Amino acid sequence: MEILGITTRGDRDLSSSLAKIGGKGLFVKELETALVEGRADIAVHSMKDVPMILPAGLTIAAITEREDPRDAFVSRHYARLSALPYGSSVGTSSLRRASQIRAHHPRLSVEPLRGNVETRLRRLDEGRYAAIILAAAGLKRLGLAARITALLDPEDSLPAAGQGALGIECLEARADLMDLLAPLAHAETGWCVRAERAVSRALSGSCVVPMGVYAERLGAGARLRSFVADPGGTRFVTADVQSGDGGVEPEELGARAAEQLLAGGAGAILAALADE
Repeated sequence: MEILGITTRGDRDLSSSLAKIGGKGLFVKELETALVEGRADIAVHSMKDVPMILPAGLTIAAITEREDPRDAFVSRHYARLSALPYGSSVGTSSLRRASQIRAHHPRLSVEPLRGNVETRLRRLDEGRYAAIILAAAGLKRLGLAARITALLDPEDSLPAAGQGALGIECLEARADLMDLLAPLAHAETGWCVRAERAVSRALSGSCVVPMGVYAERLGAGARLRSFVADPGGTRFVTADVQSGDGGVEPEELGARAAEQLLAGGAGAILAALADE
């Protein structure tokens, strides 16, 4: 196997917010171009970065077993978010994380933070922030789990759709590759990610929409929690749907969650964001 290293626009432009330069899809576009042009056979993505609608001719052949889906609180001097003094700066590049912090901890100041994981940690160590919020999965995969001060429960910071899961993409026409990749697929993770992406797809979710979605399998059933908020966290709509029947399709559960969000007023929030 040969690794084709690609630096995406999302990696290169560290001064602009993702919402303004095209969204998290900027981390996958160049990889998909390599697939279409035949320069690569497969591409590996964080599923939270994969747009809800794939380009024609491409498919996610396998979703691997999920790493920890939670957000991580990282600080040198404080044990948890609630311990931060009034006005403390919290760094994050995510509107989803920012809206939840502003809603649950309005006394804190949320500041933008871009760059790879090492860059973000360095800026914390330099004293530019009292704390930063990162994906726990990324820290653990990079061998940096020791930097995690505390893990945020979904009740405090609901993850993004697909957070912690890796997806392997290839051309739909490559049945040979799909057969080779099939053993890497993790059924439970795949089911949960499909449910989460169904919510985001139904609401046309992108990185300009503060949205969290998290599915869990509970025995034969499942639970799917989600929210839509405005960037300031002043308007916050939640949904919590469950199924006790293992026969329910993940897309069906996602559709129920989306309907609940819309019934609670998510449509007005989305419309306001679209007009900005």
